[in-house]
Amino acid sequence: MTMVDQFLWVIFPYLCIATFIVGHVFRYRTDQFGWTAKSSEFLEKKQLMIGSLLFHIGIIPVIAGHVVGLGVPKEWTRAVGISDHLYHMGAIWVGGFFGVVTFLGMFILTSRRFTIKSVRKLSSTSDLIVNALLLFIVFIGMYSVIGTSVTQPDFDYRDSISIWFRSLLIFRADASFMSQVPLAFQLHVISGFLITAMWPFTRLVHVWSVPLNYVGRSYIIYRKHRSE
Repeated sequence: MTMVDQFLWVIFPYLCIATFIVGHVFRYRTDQFGWTAKSSEFLEKKQLMIGSLLFHIGIIPVIAGHVVGLGVPKEWTRAVGISDHLYHMGAIWVGGFFGVVTFLGMFILTSRRFTIKSVRKLSSTSDLIVNALLLFIVFIGMYSVIGTSVTQPDFDYRDSISIWFRSLLIFRADASFMSQVPLAFQLHVISGFLITAMWPFTRLVHVWSVPLNYVGRSYIIYRKHRSE
């Protein structure tokens, strides 16, 4: 195991997680007025609506799949009657379907931001980088699951990546689990941590701005002004 492995699979993930946490605190304390998605809907609406709808429909099941795949040991799924083959088929077909939906949505949103002149002019450099990086993450993630199942059918990420990830969470990271992981999976993991580190300094912070206060807020009453 080399120093590069130690950096990529131990040091780098912890740096990204620390940046994610500290960066959010710093951003919230110093730039609350910038805590926004800066919508460009008034410039172009059709592609934004389609792309955003597809992306959000797909990304929620994809995230749920990541949580189960990385956080739940395979012994637990076996214990509730889910065989490794059944789990693998579900990851490919169900995960693959929602991955394609997410990719199409992200492709439309990224194409819109780069090709529509008025939207591109409103976009910051970080907006362009985030869109391109998210598109790459989704693409390489799809290829990792679907492509690797064809080229390396015996590879099971739950015997390597999942164990490494759980060891990372309990501060006992073991880089050896990632040394023989296929390159596509490695790129997916590295780019995922990279977007995590960038998150606090981009418009992605709007994810946490759920307007819960709207639920209990009093109605706004508009009254017609009557001139005498």
